[in-house]
Amino acid sequence: MANNSVQLRRSMRWKISWLFILLAAVCLPFSDLSINTYDPWGELGRLFSGLLQPSLSAIDKPFHALLQTIAFAILGVSAGSLIGFGLAQVFHFKLIRILCASIRAVHELFWALIFLQIFGLHPLTGLLALGLPYAATFAKVYAEILEEGDRRPYDRVQQTAGRVSAFFYARLPDLWQHFVTYTGYRLECGLRSSAVLGFVGLPTLGYYLSTAFMEGVYTEVWALLILFYLVIATMRYWLRPKLLPLYLLVAPFIIANDSEISLENVVRFFSIDIVPSPLRNGEGLAGLWQWLAELVMTEALPGIINTLLLTQLALVLTGVLALFWFPFISKLFFQRFGRLLGNLFLVVMRSTPEYILAFILLMLWGPSMLPAVIALALHNGAIIGHLIGRYSDGIRLRINAPKGLNRYAYEVVPRVYNQFLAFLFYRWEIIQRETAILGILGITTLGFYIDSAIQDIRLDKAVVLIVITAALNVLIDGISHTIRARLRLSVSPQ
Repeated sequence: MANNSVQLRRSMRWKISWLFILLAAVCLPFSDLSINTYDPWGELGRLFSGLLQPSLSAIDKPFHALLQTIAFAILGVSAGSLIGFGLAQVFHFKLIRILCASIRAVHELFWALIFLQIFGLHPLTGLLALGLPYAATFAKVYAEILEEGDRRPYDRVQQTAGRVSAFFYARLPDLWQHFVTYTGYRLECGLRSSAVLGFVGLPTLGYYLSTAFMEGVYTEVWALLILFYLVIATMRYWLRPKLLPLYLLVAPFIIANDSEISLENVVRFFSIDIVPSPLRNGEGLAGLWQWLAELVMTEALPGIINTLLLTQLALVLTGVLALFWFPFISKLFFQRFGRLLGNLFLVVMRSTPEYILAFILLMLWGPSMLPAVIALALHNGAIIGHLIGRYSDGIRLRINAPKGLNRYAYEVVPRVYNQFLAFLFYRWEIIQRETAILGILGITTLGFYIDSAIQDIRLDKAVVLIVITAALNVLIDGISHTIRARLRLSVSPQ
């Protein structure tokens, strides 16, 4: 019976894989994958020519922008981890789970666009844009760590001590390293998110990157990107636990500016701006229903369709790239020097935020789904490829195992495929979130209509569309969780 169950799950995994590939093929005819620029290859050549002579000389205070990026990330992630740790203790309540799922379903850039309308360019905008979704994410992951940990020492100590004492003495020490490891990973994500906040006006690296791209000054683009890669690559050296209190003390002074919060703007946002216009104009429920119906048919529905099309194409291409790339860092296929080059490539790809990759490709190829699909696949494929490559290092091959392509196809891929699917479906909801936000760059996903509504100062429409985006992300997350549960796929290798 056990063997039959294993065979059934294995069969289901391959069927689901082919189903997703088929869905992507069906999406292709309905997707705009055109190249709309006059000389894309010439522009690509000019882009890479800037790599030969990167320069920061013409940029005003580039290192201050870098410090702003780091400071926002440290403060936002630290606040998110503390709040998330508290929420993890009560995560078993359904209301808390729903609240956290709704908050983390909204991308940091959408939160930033909302808070810009309330607080302007005040540092609080960046801190809340990072802290809120990260707190919800921390709550979910910390709760999973607590749930999967060994409770026996805690149960024994609790018999003679209170719950709080038992938690801090018998539970937290055993799980502490798991919390530290995940928090460090989220800080790397926070640095990427913090950099991207510059694209909506906050003074982080993204602000200078967008300016340099718009002006076609690729020497500055590469200088800023290399600076960012160095910060990510050296995190293990400068991000020491003993130094974190010092960073937390200094960071508020780095992000401080002269802007002030207008109480009038805050009151207006909640009492007028986000109230649907039919209700503001006294048109009643009939007017509200007509307004919602028109919004759904003309903006929400086209945005949802394009978001799902782009997500499906990006998801499948991500899987293809991950399976193609993981051997380049695996001990089963390459020697040390080859793995070093492979790791360098994957580090660059996964350290570059999808938004920045899409922005680069849009400058080269023009506005269509193609830059977004490629950007999402490059970034997420590098992440999954890195994880699968490390996982494959634990595989022990028989002495007479084949080499080359046969080793890849018949020995290694079948043994890493379950873990590959687990990571791919785990990233599905993340790809969906990024797909929506790429609409700000001009691709007609939900983010395009949200950004247009904000530009037109129609915040009531923007909020409704953001709620629809969050609901769609929660739906995808639920489907992904169900598939992983049915196939018994675990993100943590067993």
